[in-house]
Amino acid sequence: MMMVAEMPWLWAGLLAYAGAMAMAFRGVWRVSNGGVAVANSLSYERWVLLAIVTGVVLLAMALGVRWERLGHGPFVNLFELLMSQLFSLGLVYSIIYWRVPVLRPSAVVVMPLIWLLGSWILMLEPADSRLPPTYFNNWLWAHVSLGKIFLSFCLVAAGLAGVMLLRTVPRFAGLLKQMPDEVLDQMAWRFMMLALVFDSLMLVAGAVWAQDAWGRYWSWDALETSAFLTWLSIGAGIHARLSYKIPSRIGALAILAIFGLAFMTYFGTPYFSEAAHKGVI
Repeated sequence: MMMVAEMPWLWAGLLAYAGAMAMAFRGVWRVSNGGVAVANSLSYERWVLLAIVTGVVLLAMALGVRWERLGHGPFVNLFELLMSQLFSLGLVYSIIYWRVPVLRPSAVVVMPLIWLLGSWILMLEPADSRLPPTYFNNWLWAHVSLGKIFLSFCLVAAGLAGVMLLRTVPRFAGLLKQMPDEVLDQMAWRFMMLALVFDSLMLVAGAVWAQDAWGRYWSWDALETSAFLTWLSIGAGIHARLSYKIPSRIGALAILAIFGLAFMTYFGTPYFSEAAHKGVI
Protein backbone atom coordinates (compact mmCIF):
# COMPACT_ATOMS: atom_id res chain seq x y z
CA MET A 1 0.00 0.00 0.00
CA MET A 2 1.18 3.49 -0.90
CA MET A 3 2.37 5.46 2.15
CA VAL A 4 1.02 8.99 2.29
CA ALA A 5 0.91 11.47 5.15
CA GLU A 6 -2.64 10.69 6.30
CA MET A 7 -2.15 6.92 6.65
CA PRO A 8 -0.69 6.83 10.20
CA TRP A 9 -3.65 8.91 11.42
CA LEU A 10 -6.07 6.61 9.63
CA TRP A 11 -4.52 3.47 11.09
CA ALA A 12 -4.51 4.99 14.59
CA GLY A 13 -8.19 5.95 14.23
CA LEU A 14 -9.13 2.44 13.12
CA LEU A 15 -7.16 1.00 16.03
CA ALA A 16 -9.16 3.18 18.44
CA TYR A 17 -12.43 1.98 16.87
CA ALA A 18 -11.22 -1.63 17.21
CA GLY A 19 -10.48 -0.98 20.88
CA ALA A 20 -13.98 0.44 21.38
CA MET A 21 -15.48 -2.63 19.72
CA ALA A 22 -13.47 -5.03 21.88
CA MET A 23 -14.35 -3.19 25.10
CA ALA A 24 -18.04 -3.09 24.13
CA PHE A 25 -18.14 -6.84 23.59
CA ARG A 26 -16.26 -7.53 26.82
CA GLY A 27 -18.46 -5.19 28.84
CA VAL A 28 -21.74 -6.50 27.48
CA TRP A 29 -20.58 -10.06 28.05
CA ARG A 30 -19.69 -9.29 31.68
CA VAL A 31 -22.98 -7.53 32.37
CA SER A 32 -25.09 -10.20 30.69
CA ASN A 33 -23.33 -12.94 32.65
CA GLY A 34 -23.56 -11.09 35.94
CA GLY A 35 -20.03 -12.06 36.96
CA VAL A 36 -19.48 -8.74 38.74
CA ALA A 37 -21.77 -6.09 40.11
CA VAL A 38 -23.66 -4.49 37.23
CA ALA A 39 -22.95 -0.98 38.52
CA ASN A 40 -19.22 -1.66 38.34
CA SER A 41 -19.48 -3.46 35.01
CA LEU A 42 -21.10 -0.44 33.40
CA SER A 43 -17.87 1.51 33.93
CA TYR A 44 -16.69 -0.02 30.64
CA GLU A 45 -19.04 2.35 28.82
CA ARG A 46 -16.93 5.43 29.52
CA TRP A 47 -13.89 3.67 28.04
CA VAL A 48 -15.87 2.68 24.97
CA LEU A 49 -16.95 6.31 24.54
CA LEU A 50 -13.40 7.54 25.06
CA ALA A 51 -12.10 5.11 22.42
CA ILE A 52 -14.77 6.13 19.89
CA VAL A 53 -14.07 9.84 20.46
CA THR A 54 -10.32 9.20 20.14
CA GLY A 55 -10.97 7.44 16.84
CA VAL A 56 -13.09 10.36 15.61
CA VAL A 57 -10.34 12.86 16.49
CA LEU A 58 -7.64 10.77 14.80
CA LEU A 59 -9.76 10.35 11.66
CA ALA A 60 -10.41 14.10 11.64
CA MET A 61 -6.62 14.54 11.62
CA ALA A 62 -6.34 12.06 8.72
CA LEU A 63 -8.98 13.99 6.74
CA GLY A 64 -7.34 17.31 7.54
CA VAL A 65 -3.90 16.12 6.43
CA ARG A 66 -5.31 14.74 3.15
CA TRP A 67 -7.38 17.89 2.56
CA GLU A 68 -4.30 20.05 3.09
CA ARG A 69 -2.19 17.83 0.82
CA LEU A 70 -4.67 17.64 -2.09
CA GLY A 71 -6.45 20.96 -1.65
CA HIS A 72 -10.00 19.61 -1.63
CA GLY A 73 -12.42 17.72 0.59
CA PRO A 74 -12.83 13.92 0.73
CA PHE A 75 -15.62 13.60 -1.84
CA VAL A 76 -14.17 12.11 -5.00
CA ASN A 77 -12.86 8.54 -4.86
CA LEU A 78 -13.85 5.52 -2.82
CA PHE A 79 -10.91 5.81 -0.43
CA GLU A 80 -11.91 9.36 0.45
CA LEU A 81 -15.59 8.52 0.82
CA LEU A 82 -14.86 5.60 3.15
CA MET A 83 -12.49 7.68 5.25
CA SER A 84 -15.00 10.52 5.62
CA GLN A 85 -17.82 8.04 6.41
CA LEU A 86 -15.70 6.43 9.13
CA PHE A 87 -15.35 9.88 10.64
CA SER A 88 -18.99 10.97 10.35
CA LEU A 89 -20.49 7.65 11.48
CA GLY A 90 -18.21 7.61 14.52
CA LEU A 91 -18.99 11.26 15.30
CA VAL A 92 -22.79 10.89 15.21
CA TYR A 93 -22.71 7.57 17.05
CA SER A 94 -20.43 8.94 19.80
CA ILE A 95 -22.92 11.78 20.42
CA ILE A 96 -25.83 9.33 20.64
CA TYR A 97 -23.76 6.97 22.80
CA TRP A 98 -23.00 9.86 25.14
CA ARG A 99 -26.48 11.40 25.29
CA VAL A 100 -28.65 8.22 25.29
CA PRO A 101 -27.01 5.83 27.78
CA VAL A 102 -29.72 3.20 27.52
CA LEU A 103 -28.71 2.54 23.91
CA ARG A 104 -25.02 1.94 24.64
CA PRO A 105 -25.10 -1.88 24.34
CA SER A 106 -25.95 -1.35 20.65
CA ALA A 107 -22.19 -0.77 20.23
CA VAL A 108 -21.76 -4.53 19.86
CA VAL A 109 -23.63 -4.22 16.54
CA VAL A 110 -22.76 -0.69 15.44
CA MET A 111 -18.99 -0.87 15.90
CA PRO A 112 -18.59 -4.08 13.82
CA LEU A 113 -20.67 -2.43 11.07
CA ILE A 114 -18.36 0.59 11.16
CA TRP A 115 -15.39 -1.72 11.10
CA LEU A 116 -16.66 -3.30 7.90
CA LEU A 117 -15.80 0.03 6.29
CA GLY A 118 -12.51 0.06 8.21
CA SER A 119 -11.54 -3.33 6.82
CA TRP A 120 -12.51 -2.23 3.33
CA ILE A 121 -10.43 0.93 3.35
CA LEU A 122 -7.36 -1.03 4.43
CA MET A 123 -7.57 -2.91 1.12
CA LEU A 124 -7.57 0.29 -0.99
CA GLU A 125 -4.72 2.40 -2.28
CA PRO A 126 -4.94 6.01 -1.07
CA ALA A 127 -4.80 7.28 -4.67
CA ASP A 128 -4.78 11.04 -5.14
CA SER A 129 -7.87 12.59 -6.72
CA ARG A 130 -8.78 15.78 -8.57
CA LEU A 131 -11.95 17.67 -7.83
CA PRO A 132 -14.19 17.73 -10.95
CA PRO A 133 -15.48 21.18 -12.03
CA THR A 134 -19.05 20.12 -11.13
CA TYR A 135 -17.99 19.68 -7.50
CA PHE A 136 -17.26 23.40 -7.04
CA ASN A 137 -20.78 24.06 -5.77
CA ASN A 138 -22.10 24.99 -2.33
CA TRP A 139 -25.04 22.59 -2.72
CA LEU A 140 -22.54 19.74 -2.80
CA TRP A 141 -21.70 20.51 0.82
CA ALA A 142 -25.36 20.34 1.84
CA HIS A 143 -25.90 17.15 -0.19
CA VAL A 144 -22.88 15.37 1.32
CA SER A 145 -23.49 16.55 4.91
CA LEU A 146 -27.17 15.56 4.90
CA GLY A 147 -26.27 12.19 3.40
CA LYS A 148 -23.80 11.47 6.16
CA ILE A 149 -26.36 12.28 8.86
CA PHE A 150 -28.94 10.12 7.08
CA LEU A 151 -26.61 7.11 6.95
CA SER A 152 -25.62 7.62 10.61
CA PHE A 153 -29.25 7.47 11.79
CA CYS A 154 -29.77 4.39 9.62
CA LEU A 155 -26.74 2.85 11.30
CA VAL A 156 -28.11 3.47 14.81
CA ALA A 157 -31.48 1.97 13.84
CA ALA A 158 -29.65 -1.03 12.37
CA GLY A 159 -27.72 -1.36 15.63
CA LEU A 160 -30.94 -1.50 17.67
CA ALA A 161 -32.46 -3.94 15.18
CA GLY A 162 -29.34 -6.08 15.49
CA VAL A 163 -29.69 -6.08 19.30
CA MET A 164 -33.27 -7.33 19.01
CA LEU A 165 -32.14 -10.20 16.80
CA LEU A 166 -29.01 -10.96 18.84
CA ARG A 167 -31.13 -11.41 21.95
CA THR A 168 -32.52 -14.57 20.38
CA VAL A 169 -29.02 -16.05 20.86
CA PRO A 170 -28.62 -17.33 24.46
CA ARG A 171 -25.16 -15.75 24.93
CA PHE A 172 -26.53 -12.28 24.13
CA ALA A 173 -29.94 -12.70 25.78
CA GLY A 174 -29.09 -10.04 28.38
CA LEU A 175 -28.44 -7.27 25.85
CA LEU A 176 -30.51 -4.22 26.80
CA LYS A 177 -32.51 -6.51 29.04
CA GLN A 178 -34.02 -3.53 30.84
CA MET A 179 -35.84 -2.63 27.62
CA PRO A 180 -38.42 -4.95 26.04
CA ASP A 181 -38.39 -5.57 22.30
CA GLU A 182 -41.39 -3.27 21.90
CA VAL A 183 -39.44 -0.29 23.27
CA LEU A 184 -36.35 -1.09 21.20
CA ASP A 185 -38.57 -1.45 18.15
CA GLN A 186 -40.13 1.94 18.80
CA MET A 187 -36.75 3.65 19.21
CA ALA A 188 -35.32 1.97 16.13
CA TRP A 189 -38.19 3.23 13.98
CA ARG A 190 -37.85 6.72 15.42
CA PHE A 191 -34.28 6.76 14.15
CA MET A 192 -35.59 5.53 10.80
CA MET A 193 -37.99 8.49 10.76
CA LEU A 194 -35.04 10.83 11.34
CA ALA A 195 -33.19 8.99 8.57
CA LEU A 196 -36.15 9.59 6.23
CA VAL A 197 -36.11 13.32 6.99
CA PHE A 198 -32.40 13.68 6.26
CA ASP A 199 -32.58 11.36 3.25
CA SER A 200 -35.35 13.55 1.81
CA LEU A 201 -33.32 16.72 2.42
CA MET A 202 -30.26 15.04 0.88
CA LEU A 203 -32.19 14.21 -2.29
CA VAL A 204 -33.53 17.76 -2.57
CA ALA A 205 -30.05 19.27 -2.09
CA GLY A 206 -28.63 16.77 -4.59
CA ALA A 207 -31.28 17.70 -7.16
CA VAL A 208 -30.46 21.40 -6.84
CA TRP A 209 -26.76 20.60 -7.17
CA ALA A 210 -27.50 18.47 -10.27
CA GLN A 211 -29.43 21.36 -11.83
CA ASP A 212 -26.46 23.68 -11.33
CA ALA A 213 -23.91 21.06 -12.41
CA TRP A 214 -25.60 19.29 -15.34
CA GLY A 215 -28.70 21.34 -16.11
CA ARG A 216 -31.27 18.82 -14.86
CA TYR A 217 -32.74 18.03 -11.45
CA TRP A 218 -33.13 14.29 -11.92
CA SER A 219 -32.20 11.81 -14.63
CA TRP A 220 -33.08 8.35 -13.26
CA ASP A 221 -29.53 7.08 -13.71
CA ALA A 222 -28.45 4.03 -11.69
CA LEU A 223 -27.28 5.99 -8.66
CA GLU A 224 -30.29 8.28 -8.52
CA THR A 225 -32.67 5.35 -9.01
CA SER A 226 -30.96 3.43 -6.22
CA ALA A 227 -31.18 6.50 -3.96
CA PHE A 228 -34.90 6.85 -4.75
CA LEU A 229 -35.51 3.15 -4.00
CA THR A 230 -33.75 3.59 -0.67
CA TRP A 231 -35.97 6.57 0.17
CA LEU A 232 -39.05 4.62 -0.94
CA SER A 233 -38.10 1.59 1.16
CA ILE A 234 -37.72 3.72 4.29
CA GLY A 235 -41.10 5.33 3.66
CA ALA A 236 -42.73 1.95 3.01
CA GLY A 237 -41.15 0.48 6.15
CA ILE A 238 -42.39 3.33 8.32
CA HIS A 239 -45.85 3.11 6.73
CA ALA A 240 -46.00 -0.63 7.43
CA ARG A 241 -44.79 -0.10 11.00
CA LEU A 242 -47.46 2.55 11.66
CA SER A 243 -50.33 0.89 9.82
CA TYR A 244 -49.92 -2.77 10.71
CA LYS A 245 -48.87 -4.57 13.87
CA ILE A 246 -45.83 -6.25 12.38
CA PRO A 247 -43.82 -8.28 14.91
CA SER A 248 -40.83 -6.38 16.26
CA ARG A 249 -38.31 -8.91 14.99
CA ILE A 250 -39.80 -8.79 11.49
CA GLY A 251 -39.45 -5.01 11.76
CA ALA A 252 -35.82 -5.50 12.81
CA LEU A 253 -35.15 -7.57 9.70
CA ALA A 254 -36.79 -4.86 7.59
CA ILE A 255 -34.55 -2.18 9.13
CA LEU A 256 -31.43 -4.25 8.44
CA ALA A 257 -32.59 -4.79 4.84
CA ILE A 258 -33.13 -1.04 4.39
CA PHE A 259 -29.69 -0.34 5.87
CA GLY A 260 -28.22 -2.86 3.42
CA LEU A 261 -29.91 -1.06 0.51
CA ALA A 262 -28.61 2.31 1.73
CA PHE A 263 -25.15 0.80 2.08
CA MET A 264 -25.27 -0.48 -1.51
CA THR A 265 -26.45 2.91 -2.75
CA TYR A 266 -23.40 4.53 -1.21
CA PHE A 267 -20.75 1.91 -1.84
CA GLY A 268 -22.06 -0.44 -4.55
CA THR A 269 -24.08 1.34 -7.24
CA PRO A 270 -21.40 3.94 -8.09
CA TYR A 271 -19.21 1.08 -9.33
CA PHE A 272 -21.44 0.33 -12.31
CA SER A 273 -23.18 3.66 -12.79
CA GLU A 274 -22.36 5.27 -16.14
CA ALA A 275 -24.05 8.52 -15.16
CA ALA A 276 -22.40 11.88 -14.95
CA HIS A 277 -23.06 11.78 -11.21
CA LYS A 278 -20.76 8.90 -10.38
CA GLY A 279 -20.68 9.49 -6.66
CA VAL A 280 -17.46 8.00 -5.33
CA ILE A 281 -15.80 7.26 -8.69
